Amino acid sequence: MNKNNSKVTFAGNAMTLVGTEIEIGRTAENFTALDQGLTPIQLSDFNGKVKILSVFPSIDTGVCSAQTHRFNKEAASLNENIQIITLSNDLPFALGRFCGAEGIDNLITLSDHKELDFGLKYGFVVEELRLLARGVVVLDKNNTVQHIEYVPEMTNEPNYEAALKVAKSLV
Repeated sequence: MNKNNSKVTFAGNAMTLVGTEIEIGRTAENFTALDQGLTPIQLSDFNGKVKILSVFPSIDTGVCSAQTHRFNKEAASLNENIQIITLSNDLPFALGRFCGAEGIDNLITLSDHKELDFGLKYGFVVEELRLLARGVVVLDKNNTVQHIEYVPEMTNEPNYEAALKVAKSLV
């Protein structure tokens, strides 16, 4: 198992990322995570679309909430061939509660809590917290990684504009 302790911090403290760090130009691995109804969803379910993977530690924090609201707002005006998918280790029920209460309905929310399949395959698992690090991954229609951001300080928001610019250029 690969480990990297120089990539991200949480409140200024170095964290260890576990899993395989992905790189631009490589084909993204398929993964399975659970939707709000506990249905297993795979990356391959979105084949033929550009994907923005919005990754965050916990929906019940201000920054993660802001990230989800921002991408939900952006998703409303994106080309239909771009799908935004959020991933965290929150329970599917917590994601469902949040989305229902906050009107989040333009993106797919998935939970990686059960198997950490996404987190380990993409190098986002924070060993010390068993949460996912914050970041954004953009995949083209063929699941080739076109953009990757592991946000250096997990309490900061990602660079939305960079990810959106890349995604829009792919359709």
